[in-house]
Amino acid sequence: MTPTAASFAHHAALAALGRSLQAAGYRFVTVTPATHRRVNGRPENAWADDLRGVFGWSRPFRPGVLPDALDGPLRAAGLAAPVDADGNDVADGQPPAGWRSLVRASTIGDHLYFHSAWPTCDADAVFFGPDTYRYTAALKRVLGAHGSLRRPVRRAVDIGAGAGPGAIELALRCRDATVYATDINPAALALADVNASLNGAHNVVPCRSDLLDGVDGGFDLVTSNPPYILDPDQLTYRHGGGAHGAGLSIRIVHAALDRLHPGGCLLLYTGVAIVDGADPFLDAIRGRLDGGTDCWSYEELDPDIFGGQLGCEGYERVERIAAVWLHAVKRG
Repeated sequence: MTPTAASFAHHAALAALGRSLQAAGYRFVTVTPATHRRVNGRPENAWADDLRGVFGWSRPFRPGVLPDALDGPLRAAGLAAPVDADGNDVADGQPPAGWRSLVRASTIGDHLYFHSAWPTCDADAVFFGPDTYRYTAALKRVLGAHGSLRRPVRRAVDIGAGAGPGAIELALRCRDATVYATDINPAALALADVNASLNGAHNVVPCRSDLLDGVDGGFDLVTSNPPYILDPDQLTYRHGGGAHGAGLSIRIVHAALDRLHPGGCLLLYTGVAIVDGADPFLDAIRGRLDGGTDCWSYEELDPDIFGGQLGCEGYERVERIAAVWLHAVKRG
């Protein structure tokens, strides 16, 4: 059973759940799916016995584990699924042995973000993971560095915002800006709306858009953390398309430079499949960067991520996947 946009539409109940978690001092750092699977596979972790087990590790929980202040809003939001004694979903009419949350909560510093429960294997899953932490950390470094942005940020957009952490962290540092959190996934937009409210980012505007076709006008800042994996199931939150998953990232570079105001910035975090020591993504965008920007910088934030992906079809010649950060200033 997977939550849909309709499930997340109970904004007030989900926001109440988030406020209760914040009041309880809840903290959870989301790990990779492989690590999550290993930790949850330990016998002592079959059932949750605390808030982190329920809302972080996505473990089933028995009656009495959640206090009323959390159990009530979770059920009111339609995000508690019944499970049997083995922790599996029960058929309609069968008495449950416990429940599992259909939503997960992670934290970045003092900020709390709802996203899809583990495992994220459905078409409309809203992903949050280690890439999210690297992405928001890179954003904070640029936004906190004096003079890193050429022009004041009055209008910004985070492409493929997912649960909204990039847009929200940006909006909290640029209070005078309107920050559009765009995505093609309605469930992501619903969660981004709740998360923006929870974290006091009232200048975030969730907007359904494929790249930038759902938002008019120009921007002072474009940010993005797009999917970059070749996924045989073509799940929206994972599949980057094109050569080795770089297709969407390449499209974002071109779309951003088309819509940025002169002096506006593109900040892009993505993953790149390195083939025989070469970076095909950078090769594909270098001409546009050289011809359409005043300056640009490009660095590897992590040289080796998602190593398990190299055993998958389409990665036969790939020697590593690197996390990279692009900062480009449009000419003018």
